[in-house]
Amino acid sequence: MSKKKEIIDKISATLNIKVETIELFIQKFKGKYFVIKYGGHAMGDESLSISFAQDISYLEKLGIKPVIVHGGGPQIGAMLEKLNIESKFIEGLRVTNEETVKIVEMVLSGSINKDIVNKINKTNSTAVGLSGKDGKIIFAQKLKSKIKDKDSNIEKFLDIGFVGEPQKINPSIINQLSSNQIIPVIAPVGYGKNGATFNINADTAAGHIASALKAERILLLTDVEGVLDSNKKLISEISVDTATKMIEENIITGGMIPKIETCLKTVKSGVKAAVIIDGRVKHAILREVFTKGGYGTMID
Repeated sequence: MSKKKEIIDKISATLNIKVETIELFIQKFKGKYFVIKYGGHAMGDESLSISFAQDISYLEKLGIKPVIVHGGGPQIGAMLEKLNIESKFIEGLRVTNEETVKIVEMVLSGSINKDIVNKINKTNSTAVGLSGKDGKIIFAQKLKSKIKDKDSNIEKFLDIGFVGEPQKINPSIINQLSSNQIIPVIAPVGYGKNGATFNINADTAAGHIASALKAERILLLTDVEGVLDSNKKLISEISVDTATKMIEENIITGGMIPKIETCLKTVKSGVKAAVIIDGRVKHAILREVFTKGGYGTMID
């Protein structure tokens, strides 16, 4: 039995779907990029992280090109606490001074990144850890964020230090690695003018990378089922216009808003679809890629 046939049979048994269905999706997605934002419970739970690594390996072995962009907020917070460095947040964003950004880079590009790489390498695939600074992948500038004063209603710019937003993505090293069956695992740390280092939101980084690669999909692993309607029921698929309207009508609220906004920008840039997936469920990625109904909420 060939290795490919063995993997297809394993996926078929795991998801309880026909081999023929899996083979159809392999033909559809072969050679296409899937950018996967990895974080939350999926990354914090050891059993889920091992399962995630195996699923990514399966995608690569079947001819799909996975690119992983990972977060690490809880781990950064734990390290800062250990070093007695106070964490401050403004509008949900971590204030990142020169001292803090060094810790952020150390945790993201170091322990977290290498743990993901190591788990994938154990599956008999090959992964390489990078940050956005390697190969000049992510050129960034300081995030310009505005806040409206509740009393005066006057908008003002926030200065939250070395928090960045991507300005230019250079995908050449990603293309080179993927073309050689090597899975890129990217920490969302960018470089700026005069050698500055920037901490970048992982969803944002993943969106910009997916856009630059003209990816088939961007998958955002989260700690919720997906997008819920006004009756709190999962919506399996929505259009860009509908998602925009749901934000305006306060159906989509809170932390889901920036994720959806990332999805909208990415789809508008040419990525075929964006999917919000429940990373708390084993094999969520395989369910999305190889089942007809998909998994989570697709925005296209």
